[in-house]
Amino acid sequence: MKSRSQTTLEKARDINTDLKWYGTFAEIGAGQEVARQFFQAGRASQTIALTISAYDMVYSDIIYGKEKSGRYVCDSRLERMLDKEYDKLLKRLSQERGSKTCFFSFADTVATGSKKSHGWMGVKFQHKVGSEPSEVRLHVRLLDKQRLLQQEALSALGVNLLHCCFYKADDSQDFIESLFDQMKEGSIAIDAIHFKGPVFQKFDAVHLNLSLIEMGWSNAILINTNGEVQDPGEALWDKNIFIQRAYYKPVTKTHLDIAARGVKHFENEFKIKSNDVITLFEFNLNNRFKNENISLYEARQKVQMILALGIPVLVSRFSLFYELKEFMRLMTTKPVAIVIGATQLDKIFDDKFYQNLSGGLLEGMGKLLDDSTRLYIYPHKTKDVCLLTKSFFPKPNIKHIYNHFIENKYIQDIAGCDEIAEFIHSEDIIKMIQKKNTDWKKHVPSQIHVIAQKYLQKLT
Repeated sequence: MKSRSQTTLEKARDINTDLKWYGTFAEIGAGQEVARQFFQAGRASQTIALTISAYDMVYSDIIYGKEKSGRYVCDSRLERMLDKEYDKLLKRLSQERGSKTCFFSFADTVATGSKKSHGWMGVKFQHKVGSEPSEVRLHVRLLDKQRLLQQEALSALGVNLLHCCFYKADDSQDFIESLFDQMKEGSIAIDAIHFKGPVFQKFDAVHLNLSLIEMGWSNAILINTNGEVQDPGEALWDKNIFIQRAYYKPVTKTHLDIAARGVKHFENEFKIKSNDVITLFEFNLNNRFKNENISLYEARQKVQMILALGIPVLVSRFSLFYELKEFMRLMTTKPVAIVIGATQLDKIFDDKFYQNLSGGLLEGMGKLLDDSTRLYIYPHKTKDVCLLTKSFFPKPNIKHIYNHFIENKYIQDIAGCDEIAEFIHSEDIIKMIQKKNTDWKKHVPSQIHVIAQKYLQKLT
């Protein structure tokens, strides 16, 4: 049983009374919320060399330089702040304190009080006297509606981050769990955590970021084709986004055909150039349609398969399609399309999944589809039947809702039955492997044969 977590002030006092740590705080946007905790805890003079807040954009640019993007709340801005303050600290105090002190710089750049309150926060620090620096940077969205509550959440997270860097860096799971001590559920969402430097060499950044979803502190994690976690807000900002949502257990050639036909349809409908579309494969950890929770091990294997095919992957906690769409709308106002197999239509139009909405299924579908958001349907073809949008017959009480979205072309078929081969399910591959039938390799991309077989044998 985990012992009681320390309060924010107790953690700040731990650091203030530990003569090992000495550093600077640079905070832009929300106020000096993190530094304030150390002043309130007492003995801050033993920890803080300098605090700075450069609110004016001209002053900020003079100190840290201009961003090419023109944005101030971004990862590159945070890196500039951390590097600038850390370098100044070493240059000015190394001779006097360098033999007995671990230096650190803490920084955040935050926008509060708006519907899209968010920020970047990080620490650059020596884990032992004279060592090369290590670094943690994270993107946080502040979900409380009131500015004061947002500032309180930010200050607690900042103190937790410093405390974890100084005292929890030898255990990655302890680090990630302690990061949210005394935090109110629903107050923040973390979109990405980046680790760098010698103290974090044994940290599996992808696993730790995925664990944020399992713990309820993240809604979605984006991993690029280099296997690196990215902040979706920066990677997908103002982009045309095509998403294939599936189980990938394992990835099959059918999945690749769905993506290829879907992207082509998307480009044609919205008159988009190929290099202006970001294609994502997405799956969620909590599948309400199948009443199934996916373990972090399984999620990690799915990520590995998708990345081996050169496709970025989004892992989410979004059981319902409209939740995924609303998340995408935090990043872009440009066209978004989600593609699925035809057998998913009966689940999407099952009103039991929308009982938490006052408007029920109609509200849920209204949240999902609009003039720049599409649901694309790939035919489900077997030896005996081929299912399309016209093959789905919803219950009488929702038939008119379905017809509305079909007639307005918010839901579209992306291929005809004569154009495609038989639909191969992930379950078909599992059965073949269980029976030691090597024909499964014909239906799975050759790049992932080894990964897929190892993954499926582990599950079965």
